[in-house]
Amino acid sequence: MPLQKTMFYTNLNSNYSIKNIMYKHINIIHEYKIILKQILFRKTDIYLNFMYKQTNLNYRLICFHCRLFTNMKHSIDHKSPIPFHIQAETLLRKLIEEEEYQNGKIFPNEVDLAKQLAISRTTLRQAINKLVFEGLLVRKKRIGTKVAGGVVSSRSNNWLSFSQEMKLRGIPIKNFELHVTWVYPDEAIANFFEIKTDRKILKMERVRGKPYEPFVYFISYFHPRVGLTGEEDFKRPLYEILENDYSVIATLSKEEISAKAADALIADKLKIEQGSPLLFRKRLVFDQGERPIEYNLGYYKADSFIYTVESSR
Repeated sequence: MPLQKTMFYTNLNSNYSIKNIMYKHINIIHEYKIILKQILFRKTDIYLNFMYKQTNLNYRLICFHCRLFTNMKHSIDHKSPIPFHIQAETLLRKLIEEEEYQNGKIFPNEVDLAKQLAISRTTLRQAINKLVFEGLLVRKKRIGTKVAGGVVSSRSNNWLSFSQEMKLRGIPIKNFELHVTWVYPDEAIANFFEIKTDRKILKMERVRGKPYEPFVYFISYFHPRVGLTGEEDFKRPLYEILENDYSVIATLSKEEISAKAADALIADKLKIEQGSPLLFRKRLVFDQGERPIEYNLGYYKADSFIYTVESSR
């Protein structure tokens, strides 16, 4: 007798144990009945792929394969006025924070995920594309979508401090080095601050990154008018110190982006080879009165940072 293949899709939202196996009669073709092993997994979706062989008007189960994927902890509220793609984006952001995806687990494919959320694939793709653009997710052909764990993203139209950017993306930050000194500014910095080169200013150097690796070396110079003494707790977010302790509010940032090769000093700071590619970012920061307050230089490992630009008209 020929083999017949039937696909059953079961959406089970039960609290049964995986060990609870029940036998149940299910009508399959016309008046014929067979006994299936109904395997109930806790809050999962199961694809059951059964192959049957016809013998004396009865169908005998000869093999089955099931592929399961973890059910979402959250779902789309189809009665909510919030657009589906926004809800999907929020849900995906929560998934990104989960340890298994942070460790490189591939996201469920779009077809399965769209079915599970009961939304169109186009709507789901809109949410995924947004997170890919932000640098939170990456797509790899024939592999799938995964968290961009090794890459940090920054956007040009949404200026935040480094600490704020990383906090927004759920990336824990570690200070590998922190040095504060008083120095005489060179001509470029003195011209920016509109002071003379014989007036000392505060210089702060920081090597920062993820808990297991540094990826950026910052050098910041501050206008004497700000009032920093060098005794502050710079483990706190910098602009929080300026605003809360000195009533200096950073509101404007002008930036220049370019490529550089790591010299011996920077290579040592970032634990890379001399000559390795860097993304160099010069940031000029102003207060509410557009007065200069910070001259910042950032040297980023090229393989750990993406700078995105969003334009509209």
